[in-house]
Amino acid sequence: MIDRRTDGRPQQPIIRTILRLGLYQLLWLERVPPHAAVNETVELAKALNLGPIAGFINAVMRGVAGSLPETRLALKELESTNPDIAFSHPGWLCRRWEEHWGRENMLKLIQWNNLPPRIYARLNTLKITQAALEEAWRDEKVVFERRSFPWATRFVIYELIEHPPIAHLKSFLEGGFYIQDPSTLLAVETMDPQPGETVLDLCAAPGGKTSLIAQQMQNRGQIIAQDTHRARLLRLRDNCSRLGVSIVRASSSTGVTHPELSLSFDRILVDAPCSNTGVTRRRVDLRWRVKAEEIYRLQSTQQELLADAAVQLKPGGLLVYSTCSLEPEENQAVSKWFVSQHQDFRCVQEQQLKPFEHAVDGAFVAAFRKRPHPGTHSAVDNISRRPDGSSVS
Repeated sequence: MIDRRTDGRPQQPIIRTILRLGLYQLLWLERVPPHAAVNETVELAKALNLGPIAGFINAVMRGVAGSLPETRLALKELESTNPDIAFSHPGWLCRRWEEHWGRENMLKLIQWNNLPPRIYARLNTLKITQAALEEAWRDEKVVFERRSFPWATRFVIYELIEHPPIAHLKSFLEGGFYIQDPSTLLAVETMDPQPGETVLDLCAAPGGKTSLIAQQMQNRGQIIAQDTHRARLLRLRDNCSRLGVSIVRASSSTGVTHPELSLSFDRILVDAPCSNTGVTRRRVDLRWRVKAEEIYRLQSTQQELLADAAVQLKPGGLLVYSTCSLEPEENQAVSKWFVSQHQDFRCVQEQQLKPFEHAVDGAFVAAFRKRPHPGTHSAVDNISRRPDGSSVS
């Protein structure tokens, strides 16, 4: 819009910022009268010692204010002609998503990415019962609703509708719940960890999935939580302490030569670094930072992590790979590559959660079972399936 009003002439960053603020007030804040939006924008320019520019800003703002119906119509038309501009997404990313899922789903996705994310909490059964948490929330003036999701049937999940600051709630400080999007529960549901097992969480921080694995194991067994970011590992330790998790050993070391990581594990979770395109609405800067070439670089890292994990898994064990990416190169392509390179593994489950279809953040999970020694049976063979016995695809 600024370009249209200035014939595309480059503007100083400070001028463009002032105009963006003013135009936003004009077009989206209906409680602000147009004359007030114009006046305040001009006054802001003057307050920033941009006196000679104030007249230019005044002219642009008055021009838009005098043609609001036509301007709103032009913005509406952009949704069809240039949805990337209309919904503030890079054109290359919109074209990629349209190629994968069609135009209608692409449009749903980019509109979804501009919505405020809902806040979900999962019950921490290591610290509190469902009835006790709900009673505590009512006392704390938390408005909540129980939610259910077909890929997370083992967990108690709530949407928090209204609440005081979460970090100040006694129920939070005492570890009664953890804030977590339902999409992230898919990996742990698929993993189905059992009490007494030895588990590796290869990219663990900040600990949402790690603590849920511990909860499913009833705090019995051993979890090695590994992450290369020491500061994030501090958050993991803090979260585990608050949630009452005592079976986690955090490590910033990597590789099979490290004593903790040279163990053989019953189950391994590789929650790999990824482009994060499935959580774009939670990270508003992401859409402008992610690049196509980054997706392929991350694919190489993901493959390396899976290859490292494969040698640490017991025969008959389960290896779960997860991302919060929507990109096939990081998901199905990595799964296909892994099976092709590791003949002693087979893929027993794949599932992709899409915001425009499942109304949660994007996520991908693939589960690989390692061939057991002849004549042996592992409890890991009991992977979750649909009621009809088929795996998720």
